[in-house]
Amino acid sequence: MESLIITLTANPAIDVNFTVDRLVFDDRAYIQATAESAGGRGVNAACVLHSFGAKLLAVATSGGASGEQFEQLLCGCGFPVEVVRISQEIRRNFTISDRQGLSVKLNEKGPRLKEDEVERLRSAVLKKLTGASWLLLCGSLPPGVPDDFYQQLIHEARRQGVRTLVDADGDALRLALEAGPSVVAPNEQEAERLLNRALVMPAHFREAAQRIQALGAEAVILSLGSRGAVCVYDSVTADILAPRVDSVCPIGAGDALNAAFVWAMSRNEDFLDAARWGVAAGTASACLPGLQFADLAQTEEVYSQVEARIIR
Repeated sequence: MESLIITLTANPAIDVNFTVDRLVFDDRAYIQATAESAGGRGVNAACVLHSFGAKLLAVATSGGASGEQFEQLLCGCGFPVEVVRISQEIRRNFTISDRQGLSVKLNEKGPRLKEDEVERLRSAVLKKLTGASWLLLCGSLPPGVPDDFYQQLIHEARRQGVRTLVDADGDALRLALEAGPSVVAPNEQEAERLLNRALVMPAHFREAAQRIQALGAEAVILSLGSRGAVCVYDSVTADILAPRVDSVCPIGAGDALNAAFVWAMSRNEDFLDAARWGVAAGTASACLPGLQFADLAQTEEVYSQVEARIIR
């Protein structure tokens, strides 16, 4: 029987995506297309998991008029969603990208949750852990949610034998590491903030991933965008090398990476192979205009070109 994958989006958004002719400073750009979608890292990951045929449940907060729009947009996504309603409006995020691959992303911080809303969100996740295989803790925590929220959920997931992937930043990531998550998946900037150092050379990325593992994670996938990723698991460090492609919009590629990685792990348990699938999904998604995600067929085309190179 196929096990359940749960994604949590504590701070979802309406994603407003503008495609322009060119992105330049101190000059005008002309909008060529505008689209709105239900957003947030966990929602994005759920979209990819659904397109890959995974059994999943997306848990997210929702409130106000923007929350109503968010729920309407989710209805067209085709996967089950458990909504935890809050009193304030959820946020709106704005992405501007051009056809040369340049992007700017502007995010609101999100609504402040009350204590009872935080507790209902926690309960919504805990009630679904029985029978689940993975819990994806994705994105920022809105105001009012304690920094150790992910840490608490990891402790409970571990108790129930559910593996966890954390895609977060700042204190939420730092505290989550103390709970020993199965995988953490920071991008380059998040890793730099966590370790308080600049990462430039390949050796820096490998050392950073090793240091993050030493902070408590069982495994690390450090996403490097068009350069692929560095992963550390057990005593293995490996570069996952992406093929050269014409990137159109890289925003959301990390969410695709996480989703495809967990999908592959739930199928065959081979970490390096799963990392290749993750990089393939992120790379294929970055080739699509706007905030779109590659499906399984598009990801398969790239997967055969992704190389895993063990460093030690």
